[in-house]
Amino acid sequence: MDLVNARKEVEKLRDEINSHNYKYYVLDDPDIDDYEYDALLNRLIEIEERFPELLTADSPTMRVGGDVSGQFEKVEHTVQMGSLQDAFDLGEIKEFDARVKRTVDNPTYVIEPKIDGLSVSLEYENGVFIRGSTRGDGFVGENVTANLRTIRSIPLKLTEEIPYIEVRGEVFMPRESFDVLIKQQQESDVQPFKNPRNAAAGSLRQKNPEITASRKLDIFVFNIQQVRGVEVSSHKQSLELLHRLGFKVIPDYITANNVNEIINHINKIGDDRAELSFDIDGAVVKVDNFSQREMLGSTAKNPRWAIAFKYPPEEKSTILTNIEINVGRTGALTPVAIFEPVTLAGTTVSRAALHNRDFMYQMGLKIGDKIIVRKAGDIIPEVVRVAESNLDSQPFIFPEECPACGTGAVQLDGEAVTRCPNVDCPAQLLRNIEHFASRGAMNIDGLGKAIVKLLVDNDLIKSVADLYTLKIEDVSGLGGMGERSATNLIKAIDSSKQNPLDRIIYGLGIKGIGQRAAELLSQKFGDIDSIMSADISDILEIDGFGDIMSQNLFNALREPHLVALVKRLKEYGLNMEYSRNIVDNRFDGMTFVLTGTLERYKRADAKAVIESMGGKVSSSVSRKTDYVLAGEDAGSKLTKARQLDLNIIDEEQFAQLIK
Repeated sequence: MDLVNARKEVEKLRDEINSHNYKYYVLDDPDIDDYEYDALLNRLIEIEERFPELLTADSPTMRVGGDVSGQFEKVEHTVQMGSLQDAFDLGEIKEFDARVKRTVDNPTYVIEPKIDGLSVSLEYENGVFIRGSTRGDGFVGENVTANLRTIRSIPLKLTEEIPYIEVRGEVFMPRESFDVLIKQQQESDVQPFKNPRNAAAGSLRQKNPEITASRKLDIFVFNIQQVRGVEVSSHKQSLELLHRLGFKVIPDYITANNVNEIINHINKIGDDRAELSFDIDGAVVKVDNFSQREMLGSTAKNPRWAIAFKYPPEEKSTILTNIEINVGRTGALTPVAIFEPVTLAGTTVSRAALHNRDFMYQMGLKIGDKIIVRKAGDIIPEVVRVAESNLDSQPFIFPEECPACGTGAVQLDGEAVTRCPNVDCPAQLLRNIEHFASRGAMNIDGLGKAIVKLLVDNDLIKSVADLYTLKIEDVSGLGGMGERSATNLIKAIDSSKQNPLDRIIYGLGIKGIGQRAAELLSQKFGDIDSIMSADISDILEIDGFGDIMSQNLFNALREPHLVALVKRLKEYGLNMEYSRNIVDNRFDGMTFVLTGTLERYKRADAKAVIESMGGKVSSSVSRKTDYVLAGEDAGSKLTKARQLDLNIIDEEQFAQLIK
């Protein structure tokens, strides 16, 4: 394929993929399955890698970035991203209508739901997305363009090439995505986000766009901040224009001509919010006509032509019947309130986590108390307060020992969580083995939750190390498992012994050590013995390992149960050394960036050579970059490298370096 034909196919693929993105993420009406979509995207990636000069900022392949940003640069908003005056009762809505009518005649209003998320600005030049930023203080925000690109409902290219447009939208996390994230955080004993809004804000400000992409954020666009090349005279017209340009526009908005219609729709939005797939915290009322808005003006803080009605959180009283202690995968002992069932935000709830021992005691809960409960962010049940303590209410004493294994519970300095330190604790065992066998860790095919439970229930395993003592006859017949399935399972367990060291480290489930941290540990120390005996000062040298994380790891590596587990895994023949196929170490600690079209090397080949000599290849240029290997038609990366006065080399110089 030559460049001309490649360009034609790229343009065709991009149009097709953008169309499918719009149908799936904006219209919620896909017309192809995931397999067909992935095939189109993979073909586009293949061509762009072969012809990097065809890669543009509006390509669908730019949605998932791999660059990790050290910080977000500041963005000054040309048009202030202001906030609205809040109203907490319908009487204030009537007063707002009366004030508006004292200045303008016969106003028409637009009423729309108020999305509970993070406000952002999106800027486009000639129809192409060029920058996205957070609201900040309304005057200055942060550049989060790379992260916003990962949100598939944000168009990278508009349907019309308008010279310039800046729009405002609300990034949010759908309830389904939030439920998945909370489950992951709870299983990892990470303090979960309290509500979808906090989760959206935390996800959008991740320094690694890949993390943002994994959180499945969404957006509704609701305002034009400024535009050139198009005239609009009302808010309703602007929403219709936004829809035409390919934006996912704020849903369920209506126009109203009097205050009774406004109040009716506010009530309707409130009545329907439990059925929505996303969170709202109110309804917004705006004067529709832009000329009338100018007449009404603004105060120093808020526009006089709009108001936000805030819905109160739904709270109900119930009786606390018990407090249970749950033991998590990393041993966290979490008190859980059990109460008489109540209906909140459309669902029946009877349990709510109480976070930790101190939180429970500060609330002064007693079994038999009348308590007030609600759903934080209309999602997570929580106990708000004690409404009434009865004379016969019984105080709950937090256990000093793990309720599952009897090991003395501990609370480390700087942590609010009380933990069971016994890694062989039966309450932790199921989750530990599931994690150890998971795809990101040892990837043991056939060892799912159901099989793990059967093995534990039949006393065949009491530790992840016991997996490597299993025989075919031990598992054949379990849960209807035949000899063939049993044979395949034992083969998969045996094959996992050859996995790289970083997978084993991650599989151990050490608090705070994810896949990337496990890889960095393995690269730094090279073998399990060096990791187990590492000093805090050595651990702190690893990029991204702070004081608390390093101290927690240091303590975990000296915990007797973990030491004994690692010893057993070594005895069973698991791979305890990390190999990167290093030829020599001439590039040890050095970072390369490849840009432009290389004649003598494929990029993958050049990357493999650099890594075999101890170096690493980054996709972004920074002051930490040691060499920029520039081929033909190198673009912005080469420009930035020159600005930073970095070492720029061509293929001939690279060939000399790797001789």
